[in-house]
Amino acid sequence: MSFLEVRNVSRSYGPSHVLHDINLSIEEGEFVAIIGYSGSGKTTLMSLLAGLIPPSTGTVKLEGKAMDGPGPDRGIVFQNYSLLPWLSVYENVALAVDQVFSQWTADERRKHTEKHIRMVNLGHAMEKVPSELSGGMRQRVSVARTLALNPRILLLDEPLSALDALTRGTLQEEIARIWQEDRKTVVLITNDPDEALLMADRVIPLSAGPGATLLDSISVPLARPRDRKALIEDHEFKRLRNEIIDRLMGSKTKPTAALTKKLVLPDIQPEDISLITSRFAFGAKRKSKRRSEQQTVKVEVEV
Repeated sequence: MSFLEVRNVSRSYGPSHVLHDINLSIEEGEFVAIIGYSGSGKTTLMSLLAGLIPPSTGTVKLEGKAMDGPGPDRGIVFQNYSLLPWLSVYENVALAVDQVFSQWTADERRKHTEKHIRMVNLGHAMEKVPSELSGGMRQRVSVARTLALNPRILLLDEPLSALDALTRGTLQEEIARIWQEDRKTVVLITNDPDEALLMADRVIPLSAGPGATLLDSISVPLARPRDRKALIEDHEFKRLRNEIIDRLMGSKTKPTAALTKKLVLPDIQPEDISLITSRFAFGAKRKSKRRSEQQTVKVEVEV
């Protein structure tokens, strides 16, 4: 049995079917990226894995035990930082640590908090509040807070999508470095094929919605640590990126059926303007030209 297992899961909101027949198995210590279009249901899938919402059908299990809600064994990093603006960097992380490890001494909690803030290279900014930080630094605080909870699964819900390209690249490398040191189970949600290939062991495309489902996974055999500049020229990297894009594009193609129908056109025929002008020039009266006509056309409709 896999460490994290999703079986026959679907999720609907009223009549809207967001996810359909989701099946997923993840081994402990694996780094998996799920990639899909915006609006396809990626965040809904992440919420299911975190236990924030229940599936409409099917089960989500961690080590064979069904999830019945959120817990400290699953840490999630959101897109929007989710920091308390009146607390410092240290206090934002310490608040979570104090809640989860309340049985520790104050000194143990302090050392644990500072360790994870330094892990994301923010040791110099512990006393700053979020308004004094850049977007990339705020996201580092969010990552540090989640890692400090020591979760068994780290869930990354497009945590870098709002950042500029340079900051995003730096944080991609930081998260990959932290993962190699700690080897936690990681599930990354992204819409960037390059990001997925740079960071993950396995990439799983999510088909276009509504009723999105997971497509066959793609193994990423690229050696670690991965250098961004070297990957750009790597033929295997290019092949994998094309395969991901092809599968995503293919998931948007819907089957069609041909339908033949007779259309009755209006009983009017356009006139030659040049002839009309010449008639008026000589004072002639214009006569309308009309005819009845049926035309058969073939159209395609989605099924």
